[in-house]
Amino acid sequence: MDSLTQVVLGGAVGYAVLGNRVGRKAAIYGAILGTLPDLDVLLPYGGEVEAFTYHRGFSHSILVHLLISPIIVWLITKCHQATAIYKTQWFWLVFLCLSTHAILDSFTVYGTQLLWPITEYPFAVANLFIIDPIYTLPLLFGFITILLPSVKPTKASKINHLALALSSLYICWSLAAKLYIDKKVAMALNDRQISAHHYLSTPAPFSTLLWRVLVMSDGQYYEGYVSVFDSASQVSLDAYHSTDTLLIDIKDEWHVQRLQWFTKGFYSVKQKQQDIILSDLRMGMECSYVFNFIVGEQTSSGIVKSHVEKVSDSTDLSLLGSVWDRIWQPSVSLAPVKENGVCANSA
Repeated sequence: MDSLTQVVLGGAVGYAVLGNRVGRKAAIYGAILGTLPDLDVLLPYGGEVEAFTYHRGFSHSILVHLLISPIIVWLITKCHQATAIYKTQWFWLVFLCLSTHAILDSFTVYGTQLLWPITEYPFAVANLFIIDPIYTLPLLFGFITILLPSVKPTKASKINHLALALSSLYICWSLAAKLYIDKKVAMALNDRQISAHHYLSTPAPFSTLLWRVLVMSDGQYYEGYVSVFDSASQVSLDAYHSTDTLLIDIKDEWHVQRLQWFTKGFYSVKQKQQDIILSDLRMGMECSYVFNFIVGEQTSSGIVKSHVEKVSDSTDLSLLGSVWDRIWQPSVSLAPVKENGVCANSA
């Protein structure tokens, strides 16, 4: 999730655990700890694919959080010796602020290595968009209330608990909505006789009323949008081609295998001029994917590995204005404009 959400979640959790004993310090330390795992982005991983696939790794592991929490508690109680009598509560504050960060991240589609080093598997429930104001606003309101000197601790505590309850209920709603969408899409795929090797649903930007779905099939993939108000017959799916055979000559390269593993099979392969580009289909949308990597080069002797480089699609923000309309109107299309099979917004 975005940094603001992690800060206010950490602050809310910290205050809920120890606010009645140490006051606003609990919320402030919670906010700091709530963003600490994301500092792994500052580490020099040595390459674009490495940075992409090692992010949310060891720093998001619940096992690492268990090991590091006593050290952080020791540092905190050294700075605030009067609170050392609450070591047990400090431990739970530290551990819960770190682990709720990781668990919340696992609700997005990116992937979070919750059990590193036992497994590097990137857990991803994909029931929340990376920025969701409906989830964040109650926590933000509660966090601001805690910091206001004019608000009594008992009132701040009640508001904070209410904010945590509301945000948690929203997560429950998103999970229920995802199950409902998946059932509806399964009916649509069956009606249209589309065979799905891999299937994914994830919320559209800023909402859990509209969902983006991906279906990987033979030599092509389908992208579509489904509202909770749609019937199965109103599920919109657009087909796109992926030339996976372009990877045959470089299929044993580490970067190719790493990206195939991390994307869990949700990738496309296309050739643009001499470059072979592998795109992660889970984040973004057709013509505007967030993560695209040059993994090979077409030469006179065939396709060979090249210097791996991340490239960006041109983002068409005009479609964001149609997301709200698509929730209510199945006839609204969010499919990108293509000219001769090429994205109209491509350079």
